[in-house]
Amino acid sequence: MNHGISILFRAIPLAMAAFCFAYGAYIFSAGTDTARLTAGPVVFYLGAICVALYCTAATIIRQIIGTYTAAAKYLFPAIGYTFALLTLVSGAFILSSQWTGALVTGHVVCGLGLITACVATAATSSTRFSLIPKNSADDTFSVNTAGFTRAQSSLLIFIVSAVAAVAWVWCILLYVFGTLPAHIVAGSVMFGIACVCTSLIALVASIARQARGSYTMAEKRKWMGLVLTMGSLAFVLGLILIALRGETINFVGFVLIGLALICWSISSKVILLAKIWHADFPLANRIPIIPVLTALTCLFLAAFLYEEALFHAKFFVPARVLAGFGAICFTLYSIVSILESGAGKKA
Repeated sequence: MNHGISILFRAIPLAMAAFCFAYGAYIFSAGTDTARLTAGPVVFYLGAICVALYCTAATIIRQIIGTYTAAAKYLFPAIGYTFALLTLVSGAFILSSQWTGALVTGHVVCGLGLITACVATAATSSTRFSLIPKNSADDTFSVNTAGFTRAQSSLLIFIVSAVAAVAWVWCILLYVFGTLPAHIVAGSVMFGIACVCTSLIALVASIARQARGSYTMAEKRKWMGLVLTMGSLAFVLGLILIALRGETINFVGFVLIGLALICWSISSKVILLAKIWHADFPLANRIPIIPVLTALTCLFLAAFLYEEALFHAKFFVPARVLAGFGAICFTLYSIVSILESGAGKKA
């Protein structure tokens, strides 16, 4: 990877973050109706996920081009966790506010904070990414003492697993104890967010264990299966909700489909890491097309929903949110391209 390409791949997450922040702020400030007060903050805080993804991209790229410093090792994960905390605090503030639609908006923004925390953990697990090509080329399958210790690797996986567990419990509580349609909407979106967080367990585990050298051949199918299953669960629930024609809450099905597309974008990285581990995979440079396709799907769906919103106002929110999801998927294209460039087996 040359210097110019490295700048481009770092610029993509920042550009997508700027888009989410600017677009979300514009939506929020353009009116006071419930739809804008919901879509605006949600799109805005999707930018926090893009920032955390930038931290992951910068962590990996600097190791590839030889500009990684001791300060950067701590700085980028810290930035990711800071944005996660700010997003969670903002979600809690929205929940405690009195504005219309605060119940759904606050829960969803908190969920985005959970995703950001998981992505920040992926950035942390990438701090020893440079060891992956060396470990992949080691035919003895021995643990690399320069990589994470067993405790460190387990801690990283535990952190993202705990965050995913919080998302699942949050989802269940909204479903079980909710008495309003808004609780069902928030619970359904939290279901998709939990699927995304669970998918990120596979990514963090793959990176951390490959950097340690303890990733086994049997794990390939396990982690790929996990992330593909999560995407399928969100997609199926989305279709079920969309099928509830005439129901005021069926619009949330499109949000679930968008979250499923994010899961499948994450799968591209998990699949890539699995396929090139102790193996040559000639089609590795084709895998980045997965997040490109998911990003385009989000944008095409958003375009259709923009038109549908002219006739049914309930589609205003998913149309805007899917545009933000498209930005997330395109950012993930940058990450998988970086992985493809830097994780190949080397002697």
